[in-house]
Amino acid sequence: MDFAFDARTEELRQKLLAFMDEHVYPAEAVAHEQRERLASPWDTPVIVEELKAEARRQGLWNLFLPDSEYGAGLTNLQYAPLAEITGRSPQLAPTALNCAAPDTGNMEVLAQFGDERQRKQWLEPLLAGEIRSAFAMTEPEVASSDATNITTLIERASDGTDEYVITGRKWYISGAMNPDCKIFIVMGKTDPGGADIRRQQSMILVPRDTPGVQVKRAMQVYGYEDHSHGGHAEVIFDHARVPVSNLIGEEGGGFAIAQARLGPGRIHHCMRLIGMAERAIELMCRRAVSRTAFGKPLAQQGVVHNWIADARVAVEQLRLLVLKTAWMMDTVGNKGAHAEIQAIKIATPRTVVDIIDKAVQLHGAGGVSQDFPLAELWASARTLKLADGPDEVHQRSLARRELKKYV
Repeated sequence: MDFAFDARTEELRQKLLAFMDEHVYPAEAVAHEQRERLASPWDTPVIVEELKAEARRQGLWNLFLPDSEYGAGLTNLQYAPLAEITGRSPQLAPTALNCAAPDTGNMEVLAQFGDERQRKQWLEPLLAGEIRSAFAMTEPEVASSDATNITTLIERASDGTDEYVITGRKWYISGAMNPDCKIFIVMGKTDPGGADIRRQQSMILVPRDTPGVQVKRAMQVYGYEDHSHGGHAEVIFDHARVPVSNLIGEEGGGFAIAQARLGPGRIHHCMRLIGMAERAIELMCRRAVSRTAFGKPLAQQGVVHNWIADARVAVEQLRLLVLKTAWMMDTVGNKGAHAEIQAIKIATPRTVVDIIDKAVQLHGAGGVSQDFPLAELWASARTLKLADGPDEVHQRSLARRELKKYV
């Protein structure tokens, strides 16, 4: 395993670091001010569109997509250090580069499983950053950590029309509050009584303006509504009808598509989480050398030394594990790297939450305020202990994999 940056990665990395310093970090406060003046809190601040235009001009666009026909053609190992950099400003940088979830996963699904018409209608405007999208799987009435539990129905119309009828209730559907969100990828059951519980589900494209689709409310995450990412909505599908041609892949293929989508999504989250941890360490160090308590700088307090040292060790360990996982995904495929993907999904959010928590503690009241990004970083990192499968699900699966060696 060679984790040295190749020439292309290093070129993009230096360009992205400069882009962050010159454009993204200064835009954080501007975006906050502009958002307060918007007619709707879900509208996109002008500064975000300016960042997107500049990123595209510089060639920092669609870096996440390994398919060179649609994206930058980078491997996971090449993309890892770039995604980490964007994680230092998770509310702006991924969106600026058109590398923000859930659009990234949806574009991957359309590129891999969509037909020519679906790619033309939905993938192309997503790649261009002209529209946003949402992925509708999680439901409030069932334990959605087990995707076989979902109850949303995708049924063939009984009136003879060549349509599916979608009925169900979803929540925490990221991006759905954004008025630029034009399309949902919806996971539901086409064969709820089927013998194979992993062949009951299908995925289908549902335009947001379809009659029967109601974006009911924004769901808060630790008190935040996450305007930057277009919120996390509760969405009702009340006999919404779409053409049969909107089905992605085949009936019964939804579970497999979801697994293919979530593998890259999980490692992308972990890449960005490392950037979030680096931002927290930087803020922690700056605070430590600028504040005095009990007669000496915080930087001379022993407990602060411990926090900073432990954080540095933990980040270096996580980065190596993420890079190993990226390398394995590139060399043996997502299935071959399944155990490593589970390991980073368990370790990274847990560890980064702790690092950010120490940074909050060092900032005192400022750490929980809106004057620093730490509280919002903490909420985002803590949520990722649930998103894309809670820790306990991955622990269960990883433990079973280990035990098989001894049975």
